[in-house]
Amino acid sequence: MNPFSIIALFLIIGLVVFIHEFGHFLLAKKNGVGVIEFSIGMGPRLLSTVHKGTRYSLKWIPFGGSCLMLGDDNGIVDPDAEEITDKAHSLAEKNVWARISIIAAGPIFNFLLAFVLAVIVIGFAGSDKPYVQGVIDKYPAQEAGLEKGDLITSVNGSRVHLFREIQIYMAMNPGKSLDVTYVRDNQTHETTLVPKYDEANNTYYMGIYSGARYGLKWYETLQYGLYEVKYNVVTVIKSLGMIFTGDLPMTSFSGPVGIATTVNDMVEEVNTSMADESFSDRAMTMFLTLANFVVMISANLGVMNLLPIPLLDGGVIVLTVLEGLYGRKLPEKTLFYIQMAGIFILGGFFIYAMASDITALFR
Repeated sequence: MNPFSIIALFLIIGLVVFIHEFGHFLLAKKNGVGVIEFSIGMGPRLLSTVHKGTRYSLKWIPFGGSCLMLGDDNGIVDPDAEEITDKAHSLAEKNVWARISIIAAGPIFNFLLAFVLAVIVIGFAGSDKPYVQGVIDKYPAQEAGLEKGDLITSVNGSRVHLFREIQIYMAMNPGKSLDVTYVRDNQTHETTLVPKYDEANNTYYMGIYSGARYGLKWYETLQYGLYEVKYNVVTVIKSLGMIFTGDLPMTSFSGPVGIATTVNDMVEEVNTSMADESFSDRAMTMFLTLANFVVMISANLGVMNLLPIPLLDGGVIVLTVLEGLYGRKLPEKTLFYIQMAGIFILGGFFIYAMASDITALFR
């Protein structure tokens, strides 16, 4: 990896994690929960200060971060944080809804980050509206009557706002018959087609091409920012479902090495393809490319953190809801076994992802 790719990777991971932890931090403060330490990075402290009972730290390793709250700290107490060590400020003592809001704030802030960056990218580069730019001779789309300029609005009853939604639907449903609704000259039409298998590329094609980005009005930019977040959220949820059903290999998900490789590839691609362009043009393209990648990473992190797995935010929310339903805390022994199960599950996922990344790297 070149030096800029490494810096970009640290900035991307740092931003996504910071926003996640900042969400926990803000809601904890709002609900009167004592925050012992809010830190960016891992390992020994590089810089640190204490303000109103909370230690703010920047640590040496520029990955990860934490929001350590009273009552969720395994008994850790900062001697400089005496103001927040009383029981009334403990997370464990807050009501169920307050705790759920604090826990859910991390993933929600990841979705907000994805939305803000999506709006910025779309504002500069437009969005890939599902217009048909052209049809290929003797392919199903042409035979079904689709023409250049048609705007596809739904596929098999699912609303379509981005051209990528058509592509991902076909990738997840190879060879499936498609009921396509489209608009031409302000009139809505419907047609049905069956994608054609291409042996050379081992995939199915409708026989249309597009992917161009179209400029939008300011209010459409906000609207399509939401569509962008929705696209990423729905894609990762459907992909997870396909992994559990065996329709998609586990290697479809990348770990840290895969993310680093992707960032490096994007940086190299921009530098190579725009070698003759001005520095300002290259810098803007680099920013938009990496920001678009952060949209995906942040949205994916939000979804993954909401999975009902122990130790993840989603798992904690489930346990908190159960506590509210039963009116009492779960036995400590039960919680211990649940947490150990979470450690094994997450550890297994991490090891598998790392192994897949390294294998792919050598391939």
